[in-house]
Amino acid sequence: YEGVLADVPAGSNYYYRLDGNDRPDPVSRYRPSGVHGPSRVVDPSGFRWTDSTWTGRATADLVIYELHVGTFTDGGTFDAAIERLGNLTELGITAVELMPVAQFPGSRNWGYDGVSLYAPQSTYSGPDGLCRLVDAAHAVRLAVLLDVVYNHLGPEGNYLGEFGPYFSVRHPTPWGPGWNLDGPDSDEVRRYLIDNARYWITEFHLDGLRLDAADKIVDLGALHILEEIGTAVHEQAHALGRRVSVIAESDANDPRLIRPLTAGGYGLDAQWTDDFHHAVHAAVTGERMGYYADFGGVEPVARAFGQRYVHDGHYSPYRRRRFGRPAADLPGDRFVVCLQNHDQVGNRAGGERLAALVSPAALRLVACVLLLSPYVPLLFMGEEHGETNPFLYFVSHGDPELIAAVREARRREFAAFGWEGLLPDPQAEATFEASRVDWERASAASHAALRRLYRDLLALRRDEASLRAGASNETVVHDEAGRWVTLTRTTGERRWMAAFNFGEEEQLVPGPSDCWRLVLSSEARDYGGDGIGEIVPGALRLPALSAALVRVETP
Repeated sequence: YEGVLADVPAGSNYYYRLDGNDRPDPVSRYRPSGVHGPSRVVDPSGFRWTDSTWTGRATADLVIYELHVGTFTDGGTFDAAIERLGNLTELGITAVELMPVAQFPGSRNWGYDGVSLYAPQSTYSGPDGLCRLVDAAHAVRLAVLLDVVYNHLGPEGNYLGEFGPYFSVRHPTPWGPGWNLDGPDSDEVRRYLIDNARYWITEFHLDGLRLDAADKIVDLGALHILEEIGTAVHEQAHALGRRVSVIAESDANDPRLIRPLTAGGYGLDAQWTDDFHHAVHAAVTGERMGYYADFGGVEPVARAFGQRYVHDGHYSPYRRRRFGRPAADLPGDRFVVCLQNHDQVGNRAGGERLAALVSPAALRLVACVLLLSPYVPLLFMGEEHGETNPFLYFVSHGDPELIAAVREARRREFAAFGWEGLLPDPQAEATFEASRVDWERASAASHAALRRLYRDLLALRRDEASLRAGASNETVVHDEAGRWVTLTRTTGERRWMAAFNFGEEEQLVPGPSDCWRLVLSSEARDYGGDGIGEIVPGALRLPALSAALVRVETP
């Protein structure tokens, strides 16, 4: 059905009358009163952009900083986030990634319960606030990526199924019904999602999309929705004269998502790689519960460096089956890796960040592992200064039965990891408040020292082409008994070797026969360490839990 109403000004509220019920517009641009309230008319040409010279960044040049708008600052809005952009550029960040902002129930939520895919969250300052944030980011040369959820909608305020056959009972997800992408009347369902992806990069000038749980999107048609979204976004970006990255979160270790269309892939720009996180986390914490049972020691870290995936077709004890497929032929800039992110921190019972689990020396070591890797790095807000406030799971639902179901689901999830006892209440406001980043902590001496290490590592990545994501050929050597790994990266005549000692004792790590020069050590006193290590004949002396970077120089 179609109708035209003239002379309806921006700011007008409206509903659709559907079978006698008032329902919000499924493509609302603004929902000022929440998921049950009316839609509001927005003039998409009303904002005055100042970023006409901005053309985006190549995926290989991204240093991503993931943040949750509500807990990133005390203000918890898009406008409040603007105040911290200068700190991020000084650190060396090139892109911020916003956790989902599509309208969700209440004011406290991770964003994965969104139900109005076209409406930026009202309590974050709505569509104009998002425009102001993106425009301000571009002014300081920061790209802005958005986490979008195309695998399901949240349960509260989800009226979309009343408008048509949007959901499929044939393809359930862990979070509710999946989309009807391949059944009768699915063409317009697909269009709804593809148009949404175009919408974000067009009306809000976004520089990329992160597709949440892309491997959980079931589409049995010949043209997978992921390929269609990627193609549509890239075509729109070309028309706009900008570079836009489409990055998939996937736990399937399937390189088909990022292989070129010409090679039978979906043509996405990059994917999150959980194996890297799990390998490093298990090596430095010693944890073996849940999926960490598949990891431990330094051999998985070496595989993560050299093979892209740790599991690329061999048996996974945790899954009790073979898992993944090879991807070592793909360049490093197709993979996004991290030490922490919202899932890996927030899905712990206590929401503990890495700084609450390991020593300062270990924090410095893994910072080097991340930022000297051949991949696109992602930092989680506050990581750079060793934030110790937890990041917990929080909601503010209005349905008592849904609140009870969320509490029970979290209890069952934590039991699989052996976490028991009193758990933070997701519905409690105190859980949300406890998750804010403490920016005063960042100025304390030990925290500022860690931040200097992040800043210097990022400066090296920026200034040395060989350390750019995907720019080099890699050679990996490891010694399980000595608990060390070396990663040598070569571009033309330039060669760098990074050495990582995960052990509790000093190690002599063999090096190249050429001349070499120590460029950085995680144990330098400027970074809070006790000494810098040294080069000895034919080897590098690495203190316990430390890393060093050397430049190989041919005499």
